[in-house]
Amino acid sequence: MKKWKKYLSASLLTAVSAATLAACSKSSSSGTKQTLNWMTKSELQTLDLSKVTDATSLDQINNSMEGLYRLGKNSKVENALATRTEVSKDGKVWHFTLRKNAKWSNGDPVTAKDFVYSWRRTVDPKTASQYAYLFSGVKNADDVVAGKKKVESLGVKADDNQHLTVTLDRRIPYFKLLMGFGVFFPQNEHAVEKYGKNYGTSSKTMVYNGPFVSKGWTGSNLAWKLVKNKDYWDKSKVKLSKINYSVQKTPSTDYNLYQAGKLDAALLAPQATKQLKNQAGYTIRPASSTQYLQLNEKNKLFQNTDFRRALSLSVNRKALASAVGGANKPVTTFSPNSMTEVNGKDYTNLVKTAETDKLMTYNPTLAKSYWKKAQKALGKSKVNFTLLTYDDDDAKKAGEYLQSTIESNLKGVNVRVNNLPKKTVLVRGQNGNFDALLMGWQADFTDPISFLDLNTSNASYNWGKWANKEYDKYVAASKTTANENARFEDLAKAERVLLTEQGVVPLYQPAEAWMIRPTVKDVVYNGAGANYNFKYAYVEK
Repeated sequence: MKKWKKYLSASLLTAVSAATLAACSKSSSSGTKQTLNWMTKSELQTLDLSKVTDATSLDQINNSMEGLYRLGKNSKVENALATRTEVSKDGKVWHFTLRKNAKWSNGDPVTAKDFVYSWRRTVDPKTASQYAYLFSGVKNADDVVAGKKKVESLGVKADDNQHLTVTLDRRIPYFKLLMGFGVFFPQNEHAVEKYGKNYGTSSKTMVYNGPFVSKGWTGSNLAWKLVKNKDYWDKSKVKLSKINYSVQKTPSTDYNLYQAGKLDAALLAPQATKQLKNQAGYTIRPASSTQYLQLNEKNKLFQNTDFRRALSLSVNRKALASAVGGANKPVTTFSPNSMTEVNGKDYTNLVKTAETDKLMTYNPTLAKSYWKKAQKALGKSKVNFTLLTYDDDDAKKAGEYLQSTIESNLKGVNVRVNNLPKKTVLVRGQNGNFDALLMGWQADFTDPISFLDLNTSNASYNWGKWANKEYDKYVAASKTTANENARFEDLAKAERVLLTEQGVVPLYQPAEAWMIRPTVKDVVYNGAGANYNFKYAYVEK
């Protein structure tokens, strides 16, 4: 899930603007020590890759753990633990040869058995992994997740310590990208058994096989470190000795820390974005992500399609994106723009029709018309619902805007905004304990299926329980065809159904403005999956 951004007041910006040029030209004290001082917007939730759900935790896993592949710039697949890959002609059987010199931070060698153990643990219904659905397509995965077959039947096998075979039910076009995603990394069985229920809940209750190891995270604190892993097989390529992480929820605070040389990267508030866009270090971080409203159909109000459409039409997405700030852009589809190309054109062009564009365009008059239909069907002239959001300042800004625009355009609709800590919101979302939930999704890999899988009837992230048989049919069809054009057309058909019914209400696509110290080099940023790869990063002296 993605956090929101906060306004930096004009008065504060004026007060610090005189120091800006000088501060940006200074190197932080970390420059000569190959140490980075980095920030993240939200708390670290877990280091257990079977239970991870959020972007901050995925970033930590991506830099402290490693799988068959590592994703480089623009999500380019690079060999990591796999030194050789062989694929059958039908694309269903994959043979991986693993490097012999990889080891865990507890001294154990990394073997093919670690992959088998990890995958079985994640798909085991007892684990209740929110990401188990990503294994769909691996032989028997769907039946294992559903409790119909034993985990031992999953299509992953250790032929010996250095050879792993994966058997698929069907060809998966994006399989290599999946293998670079943290949920598919190996796990050390000794560590899982040793730490039991505490596994992955702190730096100390975890073992690592990636470029860095985590230090100092207790499970609830807002600062920790990634330290270079002396046992990493490719440690000679890792130049940073340490990354000091801190959680910063307020852009005015993190920018001041950046100016003082205490942070090497700072998320900017809207006014600062305008003032600093020509300064050295100014960087736009686009994300393959969409912010949207999930509507819980336990509430009969949200079972009404006309009411869901009325909500969508009552929101000026351009104004909302501007209110949240940064470089955010309004959306007209659920899948984000500039993520996937189909025959040289953006995939979202396949999705859009006059009907979907109409329902995604601010139109108070049409919104009122749909609201009148909903009132008649519901037998009510007035309704109330609660909008659940995170408790950071920008989530509050977004919630306030949505409350205002909905209430002003749909007379008789009363919206209460409830801002709660992220952990609480996630638990309530998973338990279905909400009316409407302001949330975001970032692609796990650069393919629209990463978004469209979310809203199938039985998907673990379909917290609102919207269900549509036609939608499910198209998503399922996209997974069985070997024809790429046919696959994308099926996905586009599914997305048109979602938008026409407003099964969820897409709002905007995030793009953040940051100041990143110019001396920081070769940080790989991908707007999908784990955002940051620090393996090759360094500080220029």
